[in-house]
Amino acid sequence: MKRIGHAAHPQPSTDLALAPGFAGPERLVGLGFRHWLQGCRTGDISNWETVWCTYSNAMGAAAAKSAVGQLSCWVRAINNHTHRVLETAPADCAGFCRDECVAISMIAACQHHACPAMRACAFALLGCSMIDEVVNVAEAFAATMREADQVLSPGHAHGLPVLTVMPAATAMRH
Repeated sequence: MKRIGHAAHPQPSTDLALAPGFAGPERLVGLGFRHWLQGCRTGDISNWETVWCTYSNAMGAAAAKSAVGQLSCWVRAINNHTHRVLETAPADCAGFCRDECVAISMIAACQHHACPAMRACAFALLGCSMIDEVVNVAEAFAATMREADQVLSPGHAHGLPVLTVMPAATAMRH
């Protein structure tokens, strides 16, 4: 892996609508998703270092070790199985884009046993019905976050208002 001073990040589309910032566990999931995915795309380890620092500051090194390991598996599964272009907001953005909000909702749905919502989130992120592996690793990540006392609000698990308000990314991966 390499460290890049100012990594070129994929630019969000012009219709990228940003949801207001979240706090606590939702912020950990959103930032973790953003930075881990950007690290996978660029190979810039500073993205993963950012995740480590954020998680270890929030939950301590022991809990962060497990949480970041599970986060890595979840984001890698999404990245490997997606049939569409995933969007992330710029690294320093305070809000979250649609895909980041869907990722947050997916983990909230896992933690609150909202299976239809969790599966809808997986489908929205992947753009296909082959969601089983992503669902399995999302459940493991959600359980690890719960064990670290990082429980997302049940309000993010039900209804998924972000899916109806924000435009979908429609570009397909080649």
